[in-house]
This record gives sequence, C-alpha cells and structure tokens, in this order.
Amino acid sequence: MKIKKLMILYTMLTICLLIVMTVAIMVGSVGLTPLTVWQILLDKIGVDLGQKVGNAQQIIIWEIRMPRVLLAAIVGAALAISGAAIQAIVRNSIADPYILGVSSGASVGATLVILVGAFSFLGMYALSISAFIFALLSIVIVFGLARVQGRTSVIRLLLAGIAVSLVFSAITNFLLMMSKQQNAIQAVMHWMLGSLAGAKWMNIWIPALALVVVFIILLINYRQLNALLMGEEAATTLGIHLEKFRLFIIVAVSLLVGVVVAISGSIGFVGLIIPHIVRMFVGSNYKNVLPFSALAGAIFLVVADIVARIVIAPQEMPIGIITALCGSPFFIWMLRKQKYSFGEGES
Repeated sequence: MKIKKLMILYTMLTICLLIVMTVAIMVGSVGLTPLTVWQILLDKIGVDLGQKVGNAQQIIIWEIRMPRVLLAAIVGAALAISGAAIQAIVRNSIADPYILGVSSGASVGATLVILVGAFSFLGMYALSISAFIFALLSIVIVFGLARVQGRTSVIRLLLAGIAVSLVFSAITNFLLMMSKQQNAIQAVMHWMLGSLAGAKWMNIWIPALALVVVFIILLINYRQLNALLMGEEAATTLGIHLEKFRLFIIVAVSLLVGVVVAISGSIGFVGLIIPHIVRMFVGSNYKNVLPFSALAGAIFLVVADIVARIVIAPQEMPIGIITALCGSPFFIWMLRKQKYSFGEGES
C-alpha cells in the first residue's frame, strides 16, 4: 500500500479517535458541549483560552469521564495489537489474546476479592492486583505444562492454555455457586463481562505504560512477525530462532493482556476481529498492521463504551456484551467466506 494512502488513512483514524473520545466525554447524565470539553482539556495542559468553566463541569470531565475514555482507548489498543501478534505467532487467524487462559485466571482473582474479600489489605487496589496475580499465575502454569524436555511448542502452549482456562473457569463457577451473596454474584458477573466504570487517573498509567512498552517491542520485531506468516521453514531460513522468539512475544503479550484484564475485566472479540478488519485495508505487513490495529481497537472500544452507557441508561450494560454483539456477526461472515487471506497463507 502506498505511503500517501497509508498517511491519509492514519490521519482519518486519528481524527476519528479524537471525535469519538470527545463524544464519549460529552455523553452522560450531565450534558456537555464539545467546546466545554476542549476548553477544560486544553486548560489542563496549560493552554488558557480565557473563558471560565464551572468547577462541577471540570470535575465531571477531568476526574470522571476523561480517565474512563482514556482507559477504553488503552484497553482497545492493547487487545487489538495483542490479538494481531498472537495470530502471527500461532499462525492462526482465529487466535485471540485470551488464548493462554489469562482472562480465566484473572476472573478467579476478581471473584475471590468480590465474594470472600481476599487481598482486602490492599484496599481499592485489591481487585486489580488480585486479578493480575491470578492472570500471571495462569501464564506460569501454562508455560510449565507446555515445557517438555526443555522445549516448548506452540501446540502444547495452546492445549495447556485451553486446559488451564477450563480449570480456572470451573473454580470461578464453583465460587459463584457456593456464594449466597446475590449482589456480589452480580458484581462478579458484571466484571467478567467487562467494565470500565472503575477507571481513575491513578490506575490507568500502568496499562498505558504496558501498552507503550509492548507496542514498541512488537513494532521493533515486525519483520520477524511477517516472516512467521510465511511458515516455520521460511522464518528459520531468515535466521529467526523460532522457540525463543515465540516465547518472548507470547510472554510480553500475555503480561499486557493480564494488566488490561485486571482493570477492565474480560472484553471479548476486540483482539479477534480488529486485526482482520485492519488487514483488509492495509495488508498483512505488521509494520502497518500494528499501529492501525491500535488506532482501530481504541476507536472500537470507545464507541462500544458509549453504547454501553446509553443503551439502558441510567444503568450501564457490560461492555463485553456490546463487543460480542458487534464481533459475532463479523466473525460469522468471515467464516462464511470461501477464502481469507492471512499473510502468505490462507485460513
């Protein structure tokens, strides 16, 4: 794809992201204008437009809505690039970021906090930290099970991921079944379906930092990801140590997903469908797929969060339901296609 067309598409997506983020900040029980939103945002970064804005509006925009919108963009971008990377690593177009049981592990951690008060000494961070610890535990168990005689194959990783995911899901279901606290059970179910309601400035910098670090790692290694699409023999011929490279990328991506899931819960389909949509427009070169996936994922989840907040207002629908309703039809359509180009091969 020509550089000029790529730059036009990149500019359009960036403008689209700014527009949907502005709309997301405006949406709520208290109506706001775009001018008010941007006045406050510019004022916070030191650009004084000379117009006064009420304290109540400043609190609503800066302390409540802005962190949530930023978290939606961060989570969407993180899941999208993670899905793109995992699909290249396992050379499977239906792989997603939760393939190693990260979300199931995180669900156990969150369930323990909500139902039995585990890690209560951590205060407001108990839920996020517990979810991340158990997400990390799932990764460690999967790699431990997959490693045989000093070697770890992708097939063993996938099978171990499925097994560990089923075990953690069973534990979560058992805890829910044994609990008599209806409100707590509803809270767990709401978290498991994804929610950005807990977004605060103090807890979005960690996923933001993780996103930046992993994005840079993936972008630096885009040639290796491209080579994997051509098959193992071609990648080996190009001098790639397949096992070490795959493990390195899978660990990096899994840690990013673990950080994201710990805060937002399990939000499905973003990492599955966004890379496919991006490849339709920019091709399979990961130099383009990664940045465009990040932008498209951010836009998609910000829009999904807007819908989640208004569709049954004043209540809030779990965002995972919205992403599933949007993602499932696309996935079915993709399956019905006779051919789907995936790098140098077809899936």
